[in-house]
Amino acid sequence: MKRPASFKLAGQKIVPGSRHSIKVPAARLYNDTPMDLHAEVFHGVKPGPVLLVCAAIHGDELNGIEICRRLISQTDPLELTGTLIVVPVVNVFGFIQQSRYLPDRRDLNRCFPGSERGALGSRLAFLFNETLVQSATHIIDLHTGAIHRSNLPQIRVDTDNGDALKMAHAFNSPVILHSKERDGSLRSLATELGIPLILYEAGEALRFDYPAIKSGVIGVQNVMKSLKMLKGRRTRKKVTPVVAHRSAWIRNEHDGLVIPQVQLGQTIQKSQVIAETVSPHGDDLHPLRSPFNGIIIGISNIPVANEGEALFNVAQFDEDVFSDASSSVDVFSEAYDGKPV
Repeated sequence: MKRPASFKLAGQKIVPGSRHSIKVPAARLYNDTPMDLHAEVFHGVKPGPVLLVCAAIHGDELNGIEICRRLISQTDPLELTGTLIVVPVVNVFGFIQQSRYLPDRRDLNRCFPGSERGALGSRLAFLFNETLVQSATHIIDLHTGAIHRSNLPQIRVDTDNGDALKMAHAFNSPVILHSKERDGSLRSLATELGIPLILYEAGEALRFDYPAIKSGVIGVQNVMKSLKMLKGRRTRKKVTPVVAHRSAWIRNEHDGLVIPQVQLGQTIQKSQVIAETVSPHGDDLHPLRSPFNGIIIGISNIPVANEGEALFNVAQFDEDVFSDASSSVDVFSEAYDGKPV
């Protein structure tokens, strides 16, 4: 097979079969310390897709960073077809301050495609787009739940996008959730550019969730194998991905302490008691019942809540696929113990 040409990124040339670290100047701190977008580039020995794997668009979402670190350590450019670009930290400002947002409180994932002369978020989005996004043929964007909220490992994708849906199934996460793009998001930009993108959600902000991290590394490598970037068969678990076309949060109906009766990854039935809210003084216990069938894909970790606060995010399925979805995700939840792996 024809040997690929050198890969060019940010004015630098990466020869076939090599790894190269690239730092793209992004901004400076108040004390004149430079801030860089740091990318690790693996250029294979055969021509093929260019996969961009990025994390920490929200600076407090750490699981994706560890997934990237492990992916970097396990990738050999001499065994690679195509090119892998790994950016562990996109929102360098938020990462330093352990914050989801940029210093001006903007959400970087609402700033794409960005502008060279806009606000800080817009400029960083523009740089990331021009330098990295437009160099890719496929993208995997790594995220976690918010602070004090945990997400079951899941892929979010527009299921109407055939190429992206193939990537989602290859990843082999327990749940694939249909999700339209939001204006200003990286997914929206990728759709405009015709680049298939899947978004992996797992765990909680500012925490390492080791099963979610391991699942993420295997998932990315599964996608690489499906794209023929790596040799070998995809790593299969006992989980068969199931597709949900909608999700909704179940909210607290009374003020007080929340005693959950279900856990992340558990299937629930309509009218099932999923939590109890009780007064701190020990009386006035109120059961919270699910209004529909589904699977718990997100959960609040704060055991106190006011009326109306979101407690459980539930993926909903049509009745004819609910039993298959139940058995698939329950198998995963049994192993979801949070132990280091």
